Amino acid sequence: YLTESVLLSLALCYIVSMNAAVRATVRVGLYAGAKVYFVHEGYQGLVDGGDNIRPATWESVSMMLQLGGTVIGSARSEDFRTREGRMKGACNLVKLGITNLCVIGGDGSLTGANQFRTEWSGLLDDLVKAGKITAAEAKKSSHLNIVGMVGSIDNDFCGTDMTIGTDSALHRIMEVVDAITTTAQSHQRTFILEVMGRHCGYLALVTALACGADWVFIPEMPPDDGWENHLCRRLTDQRGRGCRLNVIIVAEGAMSRDGKLITSDQIKKLVTDRLGFDTRTTILGHVQRGGTPSAFDRILGSRMGVEAVMALMEATPDTPACVVSLSGNLAVRLPLMECVQVTKDVTAAMAEGRFDDAIKLRGKSFQNNWNTYKLLAHINPPDVKSNINVAIMNIGAPCAGMNAAVRSAVRMGIIQGHTMLAVHDGFDGLAHGQIEPITWTSVTGWTGIGGSMLGTKRTLPGKLLEEISLNIAKFNIHALVIIGGFEAYVGGLELVQAREKYEEMCIPMVVIPATVSNNVPGSDFSIGADTALNTITSTCDRIKQSAAGTKRRVFIVETMGGYCGYLATMAGLAAGADAAYIFEEKFGIKDLEMNVEHLVEKMKTTVKRGLILRNENSNANYTTDFIFSLYSEEGKGIFDCRKNVLGHMQQGGTPTPFDRTFGTKMGAKSVRWLSEKLKECYRHGRIFANTPDSACVLGMRKRALTFQPLSELKGDTDFEHRIPKTQWWLKIRPIMKILAKYDIKLDTSEHADMEHVIKKSSSLGK
Repeated sequence: YLTESVLLSLALCYIVSMNAAVRATVRVGLYAGAKVYFVHEGYQGLVDGGDNIRPATWESVSMMLQLGGTVIGSARSEDFRTREGRMKGACNLVKLGITNLCVIGGDGSLTGANQFRTEWSGLLDDLVKAGKITAAEAKKSSHLNIVGMVGSIDNDFCGTDMTIGTDSALHRIMEVVDAITTTAQSHQRTFILEVMGRHCGYLALVTALACGADWVFIPEMPPDDGWENHLCRRLTDQRGRGCRLNVIIVAEGAMSRDGKLITSDQIKKLVTDRLGFDTRTTILGHVQRGGTPSAFDRILGSRMGVEAVMALMEATPDTPACVVSLSGNLAVRLPLMECVQVTKDVTAAMAEGRFDDAIKLRGKSFQNNWNTYKLLAHINPPDVKSNINVAIMNIGAPCAGMNAAVRSAVRMGIIQGHTMLAVHDGFDGLAHGQIEPITWTSVTGWTGIGGSMLGTKRTLPGKLLEEISLNIAKFNIHALVIIGGFEAYVGGLELVQAREKYEEMCIPMVVIPATVSNNVPGSDFSIGADTALNTITSTCDRIKQSAAGTKRRVFIVETMGGYCGYLATMAGLAAGADAAYIFEEKFGIKDLEMNVEHLVEKMKTTVKRGLILRNENSNANYTTDFIFSLYSEEGKGIFDCRKNVLGHMQQGGTPTPFDRTFGTKMGAKSVRWLSEKLKECYRHGRIFANTPDSACVLGMRKRALTFQPLSELKGDTDFEHRIPKTQWWLKIRPIMKILAKYDIKLDTSEHADMEHVIKKSSSLGK
């Protein structure tokens, strides 16, 4: 437990999703026995003191998760830039006995915090000399601990895959892209969208990946000289292929090789004058900063808030100021000034024309996004064919993002000279010959479409092996991409096992996990789960809002997921649930009774509402109806209950930016891997693949996209309940319980150690 107070300071930059980090830091700080203070209006509030620095309570951070911006205010402070201003801030902290500072902001805010910490001893000496504080007070507050969380929609801070607010900004951008492209397509228009990013092109780059843009302009990599001719050629080629819509994404800081700004108006004039295309420009501006935070940002903010408090608990006078970052799906701690220095190095590299270095310094995530975009958008299909036929299919229940994976797999295959074959209706279609060529233009616009354009079924291949082997031979299929959920994984295994009997099955295969349940072994994330999670979270927001109006009401919400509790757990964290019942964590009547008593106590506070999530297969006897009846009975006279079964709405909808970009990268990477495997497996004029590593699951594992043999994953699979035996997200379940005010022990055995920026790598960019 903390022996000193924790100060929460929210400084300088007004962005979406800060509130989740604020809420988590306050509640975990209180849970750890600390006094927690709000500093209102950022560093200016720190300098002014008085009512700007006020104690935070458990209830004061209630109903914050769904709010954008920051509820405790943020302001640019010229006073804090001066030593005199920092002395006033130090005096205010010493008087309150505060020696721990948590700052959420951009690199400027975090650099200011580090300077404050560096000067701390000198500031205290000056305050003692001036008679503002006593020597005893100075001794008691002899050192200041600093921890930072990065809040910036531009994702311009090096050392973290994602900054708080970036994913929510991408949601706003994609909403606009989807709304505009429908009319632009109707009228055969060229559509130019300018997004934020004065010094960082992340938003522009991911938007381009997510919507399949024809061109993207980013500051890190200006286009080659003569880009005007190249751009016009590309747009003309796309129209010639039958595309009715051209999309160009521009970061506000985009520039040419000679350092001159490239503006959306300049591009519009070029396209209109040279090509005569009907062209429209949209500048998004501050709409990108607003709105409801995405589920990812809420979970990110919550996890970072917890890790920030842990870092302060473990800090010593010799511990450097650190920043809590995200690497893959891991929370890590990095030396703050190392991150700031690398961020400055990017700016220097751009200024000196070292653009390849600028891309590398942005990190592996940015680099992979850029390379994937270039492969899919900037290479024309080759004239020479490879004589390879690659089939692609969807298996299991449909989910958002499947089509993005199909699109990128098809285009990557065509770029490499392969003939791509679409298999309709899963293994049924493969058995019954529902197979046809799929072209570059066939998949235009697929990234933003939910469900499965190829059609999908849950049928497994076990009873269709004879027919499938005949069609693999008939259509001369040399490799197979299987995109889907647990059925895709099991189906892939059955095909591998059938290799002993059917030689036609001896072809390279790759399974790409795509299911809302996120239950495929070999991957921490599945395509589609993020979209479902956002659907559940937004529904819970509406439910909590209605409860806030009526008071003393508890909602029981049933989520999908089969036996996998991922959706219930993560939605519980994102929506601020009081409990989430899942199959993986056994519960009984005593647990239900404890939860009811917890809600009874909660109704005595100012927060008179409750939210309970239940995974659909969490318990065969404690059904949603049973839990609803139990809560209704026990809550008589204290609270009333309502229940909601969300059902198949969780599988539908437009894919989120994450699912679009994740699907795009997975599809492209799978086909590139297949191309390499085909070279390895080419023997005496034919393809023959029967080794375990020729049939893999492509999955996200902690920090990297990796290929794992299907046969090796069998040992980590609970086939009866259709879930992996080890699931990373179970370790963050205690966070949800602590934030809901349950008295439990937080396992810190896997706390994040301090790492270094240059050693950190990740293959996932959201």
